[in-house]
Amino acid sequence: MAVQARGKVTVDVEECKGCGLCVESCPPKCLELGSELNAYGAHPAHYTGQDCTGCGICFYCCPEPGAITVYRVKAKAKAVAPVAAQEGEHAAAL
Repeated sequence: MAVQARGKVTVDVEECKGCGLCVESCPPKCLELGSELNAYGAHPAHYTGQDCTGCGICFYCCPEPGAITVYRVKAKAKAVAPVAAQEGEHAAAL
């Protein structure tokens, strides 16, 4: 989907039980189960590093409190179009 990420996900691998609910519920599919095992003997989820929208669905569906944290990237301020100050001129059409 190659959209600029609007969020970032961190997963505490020692808290994750590897159930995969976050992976299945992620709309942009930016989470996947890792190949390494954690202390539970499970394959914890990890963020692929791209396409996160910051929606938080993975956080809300996770049964393990504290395993997933979602960060939203602040939107950049949009530039304001200059307004014509001279009499008789109109502002540029938007």
